[in-house]
Amino acid sequence: MLRRRPLQLALGLPVRSLQGRASECFVIAVRSADQDMGPARSRTCGATICVLLSVLSAATMTAALLASSNSDDGLIRIPLKKRSIMESIYGDLLPKATSTPESQAAATAAAAALRDVDDPVRAAIAQAREREHQMLVEAAAMERRRQYYWSYSSRSSSSRTTAALAAVCVTGEVVALKNFLNAQYFGQIGVGCPPQNFTVVFDTGSANLWVPSAKCFFSREQIITVVGLSSTFVWLRYPGTPASIHYGTGGIAGFYSQDQITIGNLVVQNQEFIEATHEPGFTFLLARFDGILGLGFQEISVEGSVPVWYNMVNQSLVKEPVFSFWLNRDPIDGEGGEIVFGGDDPRHYKGSHTYTRVTRKAYWQFEMGDFLIGGRSIGICVDGCAVIADSGTSLIAGPLFAIAQIHERIGASGVVNHECKQVVADHGLQMLELLKAQTPPAEICSKIGLCTFDGTHGVSAGIESVARSVDGTSDAICNACEMIVLWMQSEFNQNKTEGTLEYVNRLCENMPDPVGSHVDCRRIDSLQTVAFSIGGRAFELRPDQYILKVGEGFMAHCISGFTALDVPPPVGPLWILGDVFMGAYHTIFDFGKMRIGFADSA
Repeated sequence: MLRRRPLQLALGLPVRSLQGRASECFVIAVRSADQDMGPARSRTCGATICVLLSVLSAATMTAALLASSNSDDGLIRIPLKKRSIMESIYGDLLPKATSTPESQAAATAAAAALRDVDDPVRAAIAQAREREHQMLVEAAAMERRRQYYWSYSSRSSSSRTTAALAAVCVTGEVVALKNFLNAQYFGQIGVGCPPQNFTVVFDTGSANLWVPSAKCFFSREQIITVVGLSSTFVWLRYPGTPASIHYGTGGIAGFYSQDQITIGNLVVQNQEFIEATHEPGFTFLLARFDGILGLGFQEISVEGSVPVWYNMVNQSLVKEPVFSFWLNRDPIDGEGGEIVFGGDDPRHYKGSHTYTRVTRKAYWQFEMGDFLIGGRSIGICVDGCAVIADSGTSLIAGPLFAIAQIHERIGASGVVNHECKQVVADHGLQMLELLKAQTPPAEICSKIGLCTFDGTHGVSAGIESVARSVDGTSDAICNACEMIVLWMQSEFNQNKTEGTLEYVNRLCENMPDPVGSHVDCRRIDSLQTVAFSIGGRAFELRPDQYILKVGEGFMAHCISGFTALDVPPPVGPLWILGDVFMGAYHTIFDFGKMRIGFADSA
């Protein structure tokens, strides 16, 4: 494996950053081996470069040299084929061609279309976090009304002395977290030497580290990037190499740097990070954090940057390759929570952890067995559901058809879906008859002419379909039809055949509100529990755990902790278990054994 810094390789630079034009190619910029190197390193690097070049075809080299002839910067540019994130992470889920020419053509076209899109899970996570914006606004207003006093010093954790932690056999490095009204959890890190402190979200739903640059406008803090102010600062890659991370409708942009990162008493050397020069909209202005420290797998890291957690393990800074979260759901308590690198804190969980294996090495993804309300399955995940544990998302996000059923049971307010009501009115009886006649659910919407079906993608509970237009019929009608089939099938799975149309129509009239579905605070005590079946255990949430209460007294209002989110097949459907779930259950992320564990929080 080539080391970028000794060889001065700039891997993954977009061609547009060097030639001023967009391109799907990436380049390797190789500096002359005799520049800025001693004779011994020059010989070593020169030999390594020869090995690299010898495996390239003559045609590729000729094209690269011709391309470099127009430049005077002394760099050799070798175009590489970019492999999409869909292909690298979800390649096994992409449509496969079968024996018939028609199916081969359809699979090839579908696979090509999917390879051209960005990571759908990243987009889904961003969408879920965008929907938390209103909750953050309300939380900020509540904070002003109650005139909370927040101290961002480390005094809140001073009561937990080293001796006290040792007395309860805490393994690993403890980093205290602040809790901003159950909407955000963040802790402190230091960048450089001497360290400049920043508050960051420790986010298992991403893998990069970024903090605001001194060149960033409207940010809460800025890092001083002048070389020399930090004794350990270096330019990583080619100076000024651009970087960007997209978050749904927005994103951060900046450039790459390298320095030491201090987390608790751990000092990570030579850590690559992004200095953000552009942060979108009011989301980051309203946020109580400066940046994000990703704890996901390197497979989802932008430009393949090595995550902080990987360097912790590689530099032997932790005894065990695990980290754990405890999130305090009492926003008034001065102790907001903690993350432990290299172990866990037994004071903050009861009993033993129930583990489940990581099923996809990208996000911390695993399999959920079933979903229950009031101890009874509602048929949502009878065949299993893909789930992600995400510390950077406040709510629990799930497929629209599932969240609609949950909200109907807990009496959450919603909005009317007119396409849904139209399908029920025009085709509801026919759809019921087809189900009773044991017609495969995947074929029902195509039989009544609202969708087409290619049989390649699954949509949960045995239904396989793809939303497309037929004779001008809108995709919204097709999507509504598929959702109604799932609702009807869920009722059939529970042996409920009477009143199905009335139930489905109620769901159509009360779909989840994208900006938050409200619940009557006076009814919280009478609501049923919900539960997720993981690793053979039902992890139950009480109403006061999955309902978010903002304000007090007559000014209080309550918001559902569930939000609707659809990740299309073949990657989806997908659930995201955010802070609402992780606050109730202490969570261990076991990097060494590729598993996740949950235990009751204490």
